[in-house]
Amino acid sequence: MFDLLVNGEGGLTTAGYAVSIAAGILLFIAALYFAGKTTVKKKMTAKQLVFCGMAIALAFLTSYVKVFEMPWGGSVTLCSMLFIVLVGNWYGPKTGILVGFAYGLLQFLQEPYVLSFFQVCCDYILAFAALGTAGFFAKSRHGLIKGYIVAVIARGAFHALGGYLYWMSYMPDNFPQSLKSIYPIAYNYSYLLVEGAVTLVIISIPAVAKGLNRIRQMALE
Repeated sequence: MFDLLVNGEGGLTTAGYAVSIAAGILLFIAALYFAGKTTVKKKMTAKQLVFCGMAIALAFLTSYVKVFEMPWGGSVTLCSMLFIVLVGNWYGPKTGILVGFAYGLLQFLQEPYVLSFFQVCCDYILAFAALGTAGFFAKSRHGLIKGYIVAVIARGAFHALGGYLYWMSYMPDNFPQSLKSIYPIAYNYSYLLVEGAVTLVIISIPAVAKGLNRIRQMALE
């Protein structure tokens, strides 16, 4: 079954794409259904769905604008993580994690690489869903900045976990043993922190901060 879905280079076959898309749609619909079933008051409105959809689309589009790309995956993009973080800031961690989950599925379909099911979860599903944790700081002072920092750290933690569990076994035999304990952390945070720092500078510009605050008001009206 694994050979039917994944080719020899770790990418998806045609059948793999078909199964992944079908599974992704079903999982997203199920998650969306259960996310809105707690109470009638907390169900997502059509307006919220539109804003969430726009955020996913903008995140996906800007993920193609790569300022710098790492040799073994990962890149510095045009603030693509920010759009998922914004959803968490607008609607809280529950919706933010759900939207991050959906975005992770799109990232998997965009640039799939499969070593195992749990590796896919670490590198795609959990890593991008973690961006929604920014919502835990939505109501605090400077909540967007605090949430963004925590979200970037949380995403990097899952990438690093996948690195320890799977990717280090693919390192060449002459790879320095002394670096194995820190390499997954250093590698993944090297590009995440660069993008994070650039994004924080941009959203701290008064005009940008004012514009983002206005968009937040529109999303919550």
